[in-house]
Amino acid sequence: MAKIQHDELKRILDQFYADFDFEGTIARDPIEFPHSYSRPEDKEIAGLISASFAYGNVKLFKAVLRELFSKMGSSPYEFLLNFNYKKDGILFSGLKYRFNENADIIAFFHILHGTLVKHGSIQQTFKLHYSHDDPDISRGLAGLVDTMLQVDTSPVYGSNARPAGLLQLLTSPEKGSACKRMNLFLRWMIRDKDIDFGIWKGIPKGKLMIPLDTHIARIGKCLGLTSRASADWKMAVEITDSLKRLDPDDPIKYDFALCHQGISGVCSAKNCSDCSLFVK
Repeated sequence: MAKIQHDELKRILDQFYADFDFEGTIARDPIEFPHSYSRPEDKEIAGLISASFAYGNVKLFKAVLRELFSKMGSSPYEFLLNFNYKKDGILFSGLKYRFNENADIIAFFHILHGTLVKHGSIQQTFKLHYSHDDPDISRGLAGLVDTMLQVDTSPVYGSNARPAGLLQLLTSPEKGSACKRMNLFLRWMIRDKDIDFGIWKGIPKGKLMIPLDTHIARIGKCLGLTSRASADWKMAVEITDSLKRLDPDDPIKYDFALCHQGISGVCSAKNCSDCSLFVK
C-alpha cells in the first residue's frame, strides 16, 4: 500500500477546505466568544482566554468560558486592564476547570492585567520578540509566554509561584510543548480568512504553526505528514512543513479539514487500509 501522492493529497485537502462549513462551526468552537465582540482589543483578549481553556470536553469548557465572560461586562479588555485581584478576583470565587484551580484562573487574569498595563496589548508583547526574519512564530510565541510569566504572582499565591495549573494555560515551544491552544490563538489573530480575524498585521500566514492535537497527530501520521511518534512541538513543525509544500502562503488553512476528518472518525489508526485517502 503506497501512501497518497502529493498532487492527489493537495486536491483532496483543498476540496475538504472548500467544502468546510466555516460559519456553521462558529457555534461549536471556542472562537464563538471572540466573535461576539466588535473591538479588536476585546477580540484579542477574549481570543487568548478562549483558546487557553479550550481543552477537554467542548460543552464543559464552553460553560466555563461563558461564566468567565459574563463576569467581565461588555469589554474583556477594559475589565482586565483595570483588573484588581482582590476586588475583581472575588467575582470568580470557586470557579475552576480541570487542571486549573481557582487561584490559577485569578493569577492568569492578574498576569494578563500586568501584561496589558506594561505593553498595551498581547500583540505588542508578541512583536517584542518576533522578527520578520524568523522562519515561523516560535520565537515570538516563546518570548510572549516568557514575558507574561515575568509578572509577579505573589499577590495571588502569596509567593511568586508558577504552579502546574497556571503553566498549563501558558505553554511554550521552549518546553517542547505542541502549544496547541496558543497556536490556535495565533491562528485566530494572524490569519485573515474564513472565520479567523486577521487583526494582527504584518505577520505572514505562512509563518503560523498547526494547532496540534490528537486528531491532527493521528491523521498527520496516516497521511505521511509526520514520522514522529510524540505529539510535541517537533511534530507540529514537521506537519506544518509538510503542509507548506501544499500551500506555502497559507498552510494552516488545512487545519479545518484535518481536524474535522480526525474528530469525525473518518481517519483512524484502525482503518487506514480502508481509507479513501490512500492509493493501493
